[in-house]
Amino acid sequence: MTETPTSMRAVVLDAPGPPEALQIRNVAVPVPKLGQVLIKVEAFGLNRSELHTRVGLAEGVVFPRVLGIEATGVVVDCPGGELERGTQVAAMMGGMGRTFDGGYAEYTCVPVAQTVPFTSDLDWVTLGAVPEMLQTSYGSLTVGLDAQPGQSILIRGGTSSVGMATAVLARRLGMTVFSTTRNSDRADVLREVGVQHPLVDDGDVAAQVRSLIPDGVDTALELVGTPTLPDTLRATRVHGVVCFTGMLSNQWTVRDFYPIEYLPRGVRLTAYGGDASDLPPTVLQEFLDDVSAGRARVPIHRTYRLDEITQAHADLEAGRATGKLVVLP
Repeated sequence: MTETPTSMRAVVLDAPGPPEALQIRNVAVPVPKLGQVLIKVEAFGLNRSELHTRVGLAEGVVFPRVLGIEATGVVVDCPGGELERGTQVAAMMGGMGRTFDGGYAEYTCVPVAQTVPFTSDLDWVTLGAVPEMLQTSYGSLTVGLDAQPGQSILIRGGTSSVGMATAVLARRLGMTVFSTTRNSDRADVLREVGVQHPLVDDGDVAAQVRSLIPDGVDTALELVGTPTLPDTLRATRVHGVVCFTGMLSNQWTVRDFYPIEYLPRGVRLTAYGGDASDLPPTVLQEFLDDVSAGRARVPIHRTYRLDEITQAHADLEAGRATGKLVVLP
């Protein structure tokens, strides 16, 4: 492996602003300390979390900051020896891109605890799309919903990358999948990832669900936010579970929350916000092996160069993606 350079290109945000506020600059390559690992970034995915940071909705961010709550690449230095040089790793969460510089760069330095090692011959575009998407989907299904084989699930915000990944995982679990889109033209995209019942979100998804399952779904994953949460709750059966994970609408608080009035009788509401520790290495490895074998697919909408980060964020903000947006440094 070649010697690590002392400078690199990175996407720096000096203060909240429009996509044009993201500036590509030459900065010093970080030097890892004990307990940290330096990763050569081969690819990174875009997330709503980074959009929230860019527009000023995230708390606890110190500027200037290199954004990016995830990255996929190869270990180039690990002073503590926890990971060998050359190991393929996914890095995510734990303050990446918020309290310390993240993955929008040619190199990133993160705590070893925020990495998940793997081995794969898949291309870096595919590998770069997986970490946060899989971690959020898997954590929502296991921690948030305690989903079981044979149950039904409603995914609200189904054409998002997490929504599509959740459909893939839910079908592998043998679940019956209902999933929403605001655009009828995207129904076939949902079917391609295993959704049996694509639903066009007209604001009354509960009525559509109950026309097919009169008692309501067993589980539901809310990815749009609080504007659609009441309807998602109404689509769920007594003793069913709704997990609030995403905020595609950028709205995540309920004003004047009165539980008895807000929650349908007997419907359980949980939430999920996870970390790298919620994605066991075996789960990541098995998923990547399934993708290699053609048993699973990674929903990717488009790939960008680092120089195209402004366009990538504009596409993310406009909701033009059906699947993951991936950048190759």
